[in-house]
Amino acid sequence: MIRSILPAACLTLALPLCGDEGMWLFNQPPRQQIREKYGFELSQTFLDHMRSASVRFNNGGSGSFVSPHGLVFTNHHVGIDCIQKISSKENDLIARGFEAKTQAEERSCPDLELNVLLSVEDVTEKVEEGVKPSTPKAEAQRLRSANTARLESECTKATGARCDVVPLFSGGQYHLYRYKKYTDVRLVFAPEFDIAFFGGDPDNFTYPRFNLDVSFFRAYEDGQPAKPAAWFPWSQEGAQENELSFVPGNPGTTGRLATMAELEFARDTAYPLVYRRLASLIATLKGFSARNAENERIARDNLFGQQNSYKAYTGFLSGLRDPNLMNRKREQEGKLRDAVLSDPAKKAEYGNVWNEVAAAYKDYATFAKPYYLYERYATRGSEMLRLGRDLLRYAEEKQKPDADRLKEYHESGLASLEQEMFSPAPIHPAMEIAVLADYFAFLRQEFGTADPTVKAIMKGRTPARAAAAFVNSSKIADVAVRKRIAASAEAARTSTDGMMVLARLLDERARQLRKQYEDRVEAVERSSAARIARARFAVYGSNEYPDATFTLRLAYGATKGYRNSKGETVPWATTFEGLYRRATGKDPYRLPPSWVAAKPAVRLNTPFNFVGTADTHGGNSGSPTINTKGEVIGILFDGNIEGLPNRFLFTDEMARSVHVASQGIIEALRAVYKADRLLAELGATGTGVKRALPSSR
Repeated sequence: MIRSILPAACLTLALPLCGDEGMWLFNQPPRQQIREKYGFELSQTFLDHMRSASVRFNNGGSGSFVSPHGLVFTNHHVGIDCIQKISSKENDLIARGFEAKTQAEERSCPDLELNVLLSVEDVTEKVEEGVKPSTPKAEAQRLRSANTARLESECTKATGARCDVVPLFSGGQYHLYRYKKYTDVRLVFAPEFDIAFFGGDPDNFTYPRFNLDVSFFRAYEDGQPAKPAAWFPWSQEGAQENELSFVPGNPGTTGRLATMAELEFARDTAYPLVYRRLASLIATLKGFSARNAENERIARDNLFGQQNSYKAYTGFLSGLRDPNLMNRKREQEGKLRDAVLSDPAKKAEYGNVWNEVAAAYKDYATFAKPYYLYERYATRGSEMLRLGRDLLRYAEEKQKPDADRLKEYHESGLASLEQEMFSPAPIHPAMEIAVLADYFAFLRQEFGTADPTVKAIMKGRTPARAAAAFVNSSKIADVAVRKRIAASAEAARTSTDGMMVLARLLDERARQLRKQYEDRVEAVERSSAARIARARFAVYGSNEYPDATFTLRLAYGATKGYRNSKGETVPWATTFEGLYRRATGKDPYRLPPSWVAAKPAVRLNTPFNFVGTADTHGGNSGSPTINTKGEVIGILFDGNIEGLPNRFLFTDEMARSVHVASQGIIEALRAVYKADRLLAELGATGTGVKRALPSSR
């Protein structure tokens, strides 16, 4: 059991800011906090450079440009989706690693999209156009959705950019993000899986760590290497202890501004359900992988993703089940409510909003399970079912006016969706059967055999036989078949393809549940929760950061160690000496042969991984770690288990972000891989190790 990690100093604050807290908007940076604590002036030039050099991996991670020739730096576990898709039984790039010795050898990713943020515009008034205080909440949300679709479409047509309207502060504000988009992306370098994920699932979300969790890609335009507007040079000194550093990246969803009703719903209803679903899927994928080496290869990325999520939810739930954390959240909410209720004007405008949100989430709990399992999490782990659903909805939604479509099918995002739907990446029917059989068994377990959707799917068969029937009668692994199905709503509705039949069996109920969620929960969130946000502005001012939204944010902090829950001092950095000492020769502590052979050439006291206080979250994976000179000193790849409850309330007493040190990356490229072409492009002409660490780590 994880002990409470809330330091007393943070518990006394009326406002939530504590330590190096904040996932800050680039258009509202924490200049004062950084100046007062670190004496560094965060200039607009510095911010603009970081924004222009930062990259979002649209499949769920971050990265950065590190050369003027489109070289992109990210984590191995962010790039693994592409690496898996371009691997084969004969050429397993995940197990063996990959290095392009020439530009011609760089391997194209079939469906990867990279985004670079160009600008941000506050469009709150435009999104709220037509919404009046008297407008029913569901109708108000439909108006906002229509306005959002129009703004995104107009922006894309006018600029050619990817344009996303992003709700901030639960709808208290709306910003329009414009992105330059790269869809020709090629793999340049990836290490072997055994060193990229050294320690495996047991070491995930822990520290000390010893991982080369890096990969390099190249963005292309018109068949030539892209010329980015900005890029980060490589530090010749590397990371140093107690150094101020910045982490620009795209953190995923957080819940720091969530109401107690939302947190209690997550703790009692949503997260336990997701936790059970992940546990079932992981067990199935482990069993599938154990059958033979090829199964292990094709399931590796899928299993890694599910295990990573499962362990993250372990940390999230530990936070929500920590009485100290929940009491602190209750105290924060109580102070804001008291401030509102003590002012007649504020009370009249905002006094009942918490009750409205609580009522919505009480209602949500009555249909959350079917909503999650038939709609939100239905396609988890299954590429074929995801494609079947997307093809069906794409064909149906395209015939509607843009404003009336499900948001994933707005005109402004169709090009990105089509790239995914028509990807030539391989599909593995054997794994699909295993995953769908697990899904069907889980539905039967949760809803019973009398459930109409379960009955329609199973038809008296076992889960395994039902799954095999749907998969074996489907040809959507063929891109040409997908394109024919997507050509019209009629083609999608009448297709006899097994996966389209399954998608239709699920879709009517899934759409009904989604509409319930949008009308009865999301609409309340966007209305009542937005008023809570405005109440916060009225009481505390507007100089706060919103919850994370997988958009570009800035975090900052110091590279420093900590004392763990046992009172032990945890050093700020690990070394290669520690890596070799930890290696046992057995999974998951087995080194690749290249690393065993290279040991005599490796400078063992080189920093390898390190920790810092920057406030980061899932989605930040692959974010560059930048010093005050604007140079790369590392790359974020994880956080420790003590930091997972930071999803809801920040602390940096023991919580740390975990990074690969730039010195360690250069040493690996030099001593193990002899990757001279990549080293030259990074400008790593020096050793990258000006100051080594004592040999005891």
